[in-house]
Formats: sequence, structure tokens, C-alpha cells
Amino acid sequence: MNKVRATRHNGRKGKAGIFRAGHNDRSFDVGNADHVDGRRCSMNVYWDCYQGFNVADSDGNRPERKFNFDEVEHAFYVQAFGDSVDAQNERHEKSRHRERIRKVGDVLSDPKTCPEESIYQLGTKDGHEDPALFVQVVEELFGEMTRRYGSNLKILDWALHMDEATPHVHERHVFFADDGHGMLFPKQAKACEELGFGLPDPEKKEGVKNNRKMSFDAEVRKLFIEIAEKHGVTIEKIPLEGKTHLEKNDFILAKQDEEIREKRQRLDELTLKVADLDGFTREVAEAAYEKAVETVTDAVKDETVRQNVSLIERYGKELKNSRHGHTQEQLAFADRLIGGIANLLRNRAASLSSAIKRILGNPEVRKAGLDEIAKTTRESVLERLARAKKEAVGTTGNNHERARRRNEERS
Repeated sequence: MNKVRATRHNGRKGKAGIFRAGHNDRSFDVGNADHVDGRRCSMNVYWDCYQGFNVADSDGNRPERKFNFDEVEHAFYVQAFGDSVDAQNERHEKSRHRERIRKVGDVLSDPKTCPEESIYQLGTKDGHEDPALFVQVVEELFGEMTRRYGSNLKILDWALHMDEATPHVHERHVFFADDGHGMLFPKQAKACEELGFGLPDPEKKEGVKNNRKMSFDAEVRKLFIEIAEKHGVTIEKIPLEGKTHLEKNDFILAKQDEEIREKRQRLDELTLKVADLDGFTREVAEAAYEKAVETVTDAVKDETVRQNVSLIERYGKELKNSRHGHTQEQLAFADRLIGGIANLLRNRAASLSSAIKRILGNPEVRKAGLDEIAKTTRESVLERLARAKKEAVGTTGNNHERARRRNEERS
């Protein structure tokens, strides 16, 4: 069997209100539930704190079941918390706050005091652990939870659903502690404190994102994985740090975290390659310098010849226009001389180019030019790399932050 993902997440209510136990023991017409395959309901496994296990026989009946999960939970609440509810009502009556009087059923349906529901899963619809082994794992887990935390926690019921896309277990439990008057009442925070769980971050104030229940969930999740591994299940460790379970948004965050890591790794690899900028920029500088020498040589040569020839030709014109009484023979000679000098300058252009190249090719001049080009190239490459890295991570990071905020709002 390949690695499977172990998931556990909790809740008390959804968009439709508190989670109902009747959904878990199929105390409704499954024909009206699109997500349930009625043909496989007989494969489900059920357990509750009063009747133990009950499964369907060959005819699809569950002879061991006398009470459904809703009835079992109500019976336990009456048994465990009925005295506290009655005592509270008496105090409300005496203080003339009759509007605060309530029944056990009200406590059972209050989102603050109703049972908490946990969903366990080993794998996904694309691949999951053997259901028989899965049942062994969760049964041992729930037994260990009762042994460790039974003084302040009661597992009321659980069901293995084989009739949906992926085998999974719904388990319902209630935390309880002294109500301050010597009786028990559903009190999650106080129960976790009495069980010895501290705050995840003792340096910070207790709140929604830093409470003892988070420490409890982390411990149970760790126990779940340890028991699964003891039974030979290979668990794929969750890459998302600081999370105790994966819900829909958690998977999104994990995916985006992985994308960010991949992008950063790729950019780090590029950074390492570009880190050898001394060699890289030297090659660029060599090519750039050679091209620059050619360009500068041609430009200097053309400009120098142009200016010298222009100077000579202007002198010739001034000589011709001179009023110093030069003879025609003198002017003709001067014209030939000036023309010859101009042609000589033009013909010496190649020699001038060679001289310029010799100057620019001087080792000291060449080194200074290469160093300057390399420096500019290096700064440009690093600047572009940093900008690309910021832009590459930025888009995913923004999406990641939006998903994380949504997740925090839900928690």
C-alpha cells in the first residue's frame, strides 16, 4: 500500500445548523441523499456508548440497535448533565430570570454545549486504507482516548461510512467539567485545562487562535497517526506547518505552499547559477568590450578625419579668397597641396584605427573597461533577478494569503 494521508477535523455546526447524529447512523431516508449509495449502507459499522457495535445482517437489518444516535445522546445528557440543568433552572427561578430556564434538549442543541463531531479518514477517493484495518485503528484510538481523557470526555457514538465516496468515520464526543456547584456540565475549555493541556503559545493571550483545545487536537492527531503506523499504515506527512487538520481550505493552502516552495527553489537554483557572476559577467564584458572597441574606433576615426579634412579644406578656401595678391600659380600649387593633405588624411584612416585599437587594447585600459562593464552587468542581472523573484512569488503569495485569511475566518 502506498502512503495515505491521515486526516482529522472537528466541528459542531455548519450552514444548516448544528451537526445531527442522525446523519451518522442513517436515521433518515437515504434515498433522498445524493451523496449516499443506499446499496452499500449494509457495509457501514456503528457504535454507541450504550449498545456497543451494531451492523446490518444479511437482510440489511440491525437487530442490536434499539436506539438511534439521537436517542443515545439525549439519554447521556440527561444522565450526566440533568442535575446541573435542574439546579441552574432553580437558581434562575429564584432570581426571577425565567427566560433563562431550559431543558436538557436545549443544552444538547446549543452550539456551545452540543457534542463535537470529528471526522477521521485514511486516504482519499483516489486511494484509501483497507476499511477493516481502518476500523481497528479508530477503535484502538477511541479506547485510548477514553483511557487518557475519560475523566472529562465521553465518546458518545461513531460510525464508519462505506456508502460514500471514501471510507471515513464520524465520531461524536462531549467535554465536561464541574459547573462550579459540584455537578457536571459541558465545558470544553475547562475540561481541557483539567486534563492538563496548556496553550500552544504560553507567551500569548488565550483566544480563538491560541487555546487548550488546539493542544488537545494536536495530541489526538498525533495519537491517531502513531496507532495507524503501529498497524502498518504508511502515513504521508502533511506539508502544511502549524496545522492540526486539513479541511478544504487547508488543502488549498498546502497546494499553494508547495507552489511557492517550488518557485523559490527554482529561483534559488538560478541565483546559484548567477552567483558565479564573476565568470558570467566577465564573458559578457569581453564580448561587450570587443564590440565597443570596434564601435569607438570607427566613430573616433570618422570624426577625426572629418574634422581634419574640414579644417584643411576651409584653409584652402580662405587662401583662395585672400587679398594678399597671390599669383595664379601660387594658388594652384596651394590647392594641389591642400588636396593632397586631405587625401593623405583620408588614406591614413586605417593607421588611425590601428592606433586607437592599440590604445584601447592596452592591458590597463582594457582591464578598466572590462571591470566597468562587468560591474554594470552584474548590478543589472541581480536587479532583474530580484524583481523576477518578487513578481514570481508575489502572485501565488497573494492568493495564498487570501486563502489563509478565509481559513482563519472559518476557524
